[in-house]
Parts: sequence; C-alpha cells; structure tokens
Amino acid sequence: MSQASKNSASGGSQADCSTVTENHSEVLEPSLYHVILLNDDFTSMEFVIQALQQVFHKPLPEATKIMLEVHKKGRGIAGTYIRDIARTKAERVMHLAFKENYPLKCILEKA
Repeated sequence: MSQASKNSASGGSQADCSTVTENHSEVLEPSLYHVILLNDDFTSMEFVIQALQQVFHKPLPEATKIMLEVHKKGRGIAGTYIRDIARTKAERVMHLAFKENYPLKCILEKA
C-alpha cells in the first residue's frame, strides 16, 4: 500500500500538514466619465434629441429633458460610462453631427 493510501485509510492526509496561503489582490473599479453635450447656436434641437436616442438609447422624454438642459444651461450630461465607452459615444455623436453639418461638441469629465 502506498503512503497516500495508508494516510487515507488511517483518516489522515498530507494536506492536513500543509500550510495554505492565499493571495488577496484588490480589484479596482474603472473610473467613470460623463459624456457632456455642449450648446451651440446652430445645432437643431431635433438633431440633439435624435443623437441622444440613437447613440445613448434615451427614451424621447429623457432625451427632450437633456436637450432642454443643454439649450438652457449650455451643457447637459448625456450619459456616464467607463472611459473607452464614453469616448466612443462622444466621437459617434460628433461624427453624426459632422455628417449633418452641425458643430455639436461633446466633452468628457470624470464623474
């Protein structure tokens, strides 16, 4: 009979004598960024609503509320995402605006 079989048969095991060490590493959450639409005098309100619905998947009432905030306060938060997603959404909005000859701009701010 092998040593492992003898230990198992007698109720003991080699693992009983071993020391187990665990490595604990802290996983950090990624930073979040606000995608902010900036007001201008040329981009139509309808286009801003369309961009909010198309890029940020906002329902019409929420898109309208954000558009009015942009119009009245000069800026409005379209959404909050991790950096890569926020940047992609901002670029997509500006690309759509460029195609329609609107100067709409988006910026990112750390949340």
